[in-house]
Amino acid sequence: MVTGGNMPAARVHSLPSQVVPTGTATGTECGGSTPYERLTLQLHHDRRWRQEVSLGKRVGLYRMRGDLGSGNFSTVKMAVHQLTSERVAIKILDKAKLDQKTRRMVTREVANMESVHHPNIIRLYEVVETYSKLHLVLEFAAGGELYHKISTLGRLPEAQAKVIFGQIASAVHYLHGRGIIHRDIKAENVFCAGPTLVKLGDFGFSTELTAGMQQQLNTFCGSPPYAAPELFRDESYRGPPVDTWALGVLLAFIVTGHMPFQAPTVASLKRHILEGHFSLPAHLSDECQGLIEAILRQTPSDRLTMDQVLASEWLRGTPLPKADDDQGDWVTLPTRVNSAAPAAAAEDGCTPAAPAPALTDIEVLARERLAALGIGAALLHENIDKGVRSPVIGTYRLAVHRLQKQASSQPPTPDTYPNGAALNGDSNGRASAGQDAGGPGRHSLQGNGALSGAGAGATSAGAAAAARGLFRKAKSAAAPKQEKESSGGQTTVRSRTCVLL
Repeated sequence: MVTGGNMPAARVHSLPSQVVPTGTATGTECGGSTPYERLTLQLHHDRRWRQEVSLGKRVGLYRMRGDLGSGNFSTVKMAVHQLTSERVAIKILDKAKLDQKTRRMVTREVANMESVHHPNIIRLYEVVETYSKLHLVLEFAAGGELYHKISTLGRLPEAQAKVIFGQIASAVHYLHGRGIIHRDIKAENVFCAGPTLVKLGDFGFSTELTAGMQQQLNTFCGSPPYAAPELFRDESYRGPPVDTWALGVLLAFIVTGHMPFQAPTVASLKRHILEGHFSLPAHLSDECQGLIEAILRQTPSDRLTMDQVLASEWLRGTPLPKADDDQGDWVTLPTRVNSAAPAAAAEDGCTPAAPAPALTDIEVLARERLAALGIGAALLHENIDKGVRSPVIGTYRLAVHRLQKQASSQPPTPDTYPNGAALNGDSNGRASAGQDAGGPGRHSLQGNGALSGAGAGATSAGAAAAARGLFRKAKSAAAPKQEKESSGGQTTVRSRTCVLL
């Protein structure tokens, strides 16, 4: 079971108060003396590269490799980061098609994704803006949508469903703990990143509660089959129970292969949801049926809270993942290191010098890898304030996230499907890369990219072992067409995200 890429909290490294800048990209040598310098020079001066930029085949440090999906305002492409060979998904938005409301939604999407670090939530690496386009560089999950897997392979046995649902519920519990409501939880927005590893994505309708968990919301959005009754019935609603209801619908779909509320039109679907009538097959355990029924209660205050969902009898004994952000802000931004000489001591000589900042094993190793590419301490420090809009910080995040995943324990490969297919493969066990332009990108744990760089001599044995074979050359894979049919042909209303009128 994945517990997040956590290194021992006590293992840290102190940098000296004076840091000698290494590997800064000055471009003083002809052709560039480091990979980062050479890449930067090519982007600005190489005629072929500039043509690829104008054709949309390249943006920033990323080279486009294939289409993954499209929507009303955006397309999603798989791309490769040219320094690290990491595969990413890039959500491309046409700025000319974005009205004021949609722009606010994109701003919230970026802000909310920036603030969360959980092993079961898609990671945001970088935002690249051009004259006409906005590019969100996101984690890539090669296994595609959970919806596609269940529609193709059928329902999950309860033993496997507990692991998958536990990860999703843990991610939602984490979001609610940070005051963030997702508002578009559905199987199409859960992505398979490993044999039994899933990640929640698409934060386009997410919002942050600024007045506490009792705050009333009045934007009615989401996918009709997953919509809570109060979205159709009331003038305003509380965010957490709406997410919890959607989780109940999702759980029913995972363990049965069918949606609990089905209808040929949205109007009739709305009526079924408001009536609250649904049935569950007899093969489900009493604990599973009881959990679904306790979540899908008509009155929001009667529904289970996320704490109660995670403590339910059905999930008892299921290992749950651990959030990454207890490690510190270094997960998304490098630790600030004062490169200037320490301030002079007081005249009495008793004033102690400021303590040197402490770095975790993973940050130390990431800095070593980046320095070998030409992104040294000084260049990192110069870009901290640019945050998500800096290619240097984007590269740092890719390196750190790769190390976190390498350091984490991997879930075992399941054999619960009759044909032995895993969650990150199709019915023949092949890897798939389904994408939905409505949601962020996904990432596979099976293989990708390579940062060349210094060894891990300064790190712990555990981190060094985790880094062996790190950042191997990615094997590009074309994305197959997405499955757009409803499971079993029974759900005629597709779970398309929309604003509910």
